[in-house]
Amino acid sequence: MANVTFVTHDGENHEATLIEGTSLMRVAVDNAVPGIDGDCGGEAACGTCHVIVENGWTDVVGANDEVEEDMLAMNPEREPTSRLSCQMTARENWDGLTVRIPEFQL
Repeated sequence: MANVTFVTHDGENHEATLIEGTSLMRVAVDNAVPGIDGDCGGEAACGTCHVIVENGWTDVVGANDEVEEDMLAMNPEREPTSRLSCQMTARENWDGLTVRIPEFQL
């Protein structure tokens, strides 16, 4: 079973079990991770599921696509490893993944 750690902007860790094929946003929402709202329901239309993937994991989780990139480009807290968690489909090889949640979501 694979696990992910969500780290809030104030340093609080929230560990959750990944369900392969489920979006990382859904994992966060289902586990009441603070700071991940997913207001658009996973359509990459709001940016309220922004996470920052820890270095070393970007090759494993993959890069964002054009739609995701357009939404992230509007976010002032965007970092080079930013992703929309609604566009990240969990895989078993993500065990140990850590993502940070910025202080503010769009």
